[in-house]
Amino acid sequence: MLEDHVRPEGLDDATVAAVGRLTEALETVERARGRLFDFHQLTGEADIKAGDAAEQLRAAGHVELAERVETELVGRNVLKGRWTFQIVEDYDDGYWSTFRGLERDVREALTGGRRHVYEAEMKEDRRTHGLPGHEARPAEL
Repeated sequence: MLEDHVRPEGLDDATVAAVGRLTEALETVERARGRLFDFHQLTGEADIKAGDAAEQLRAAGHVELAERVETELVGRNVLKGRWTFQIVEDYDDGYWSTFRGLERDVREALTGGRRHVYEAEMKEDRRTHGLPGHEARPAEL
């Protein structure tokens, strides 16, 4: 294993597991954040398409319906006072940033900042030493 993944001397299994679980929780938050960006982009795309539809309705002679789509739907807030970019910013500035910072602080305090100690030990335990495709790192020396 690379030194940056080796368990610090004296660190017990329970602590390694707990830090690993917190990191796993952060990874779940990162997945949620990705879906939030999906939500942001899909909602924006839908807004553009609704605007296109309003233009098409107008061109087809349905002026009153086109105006309703333009005034009631296009550019509408998703939540009170917020477009999706504002939701993303609030999430990033609050929950996501706090989670990332606290996970980093826990790793700094308990593993010397080393990342993925739990996973590195699992890899070391599960791989077949000496077999191609089971190297400890890309350029095993």
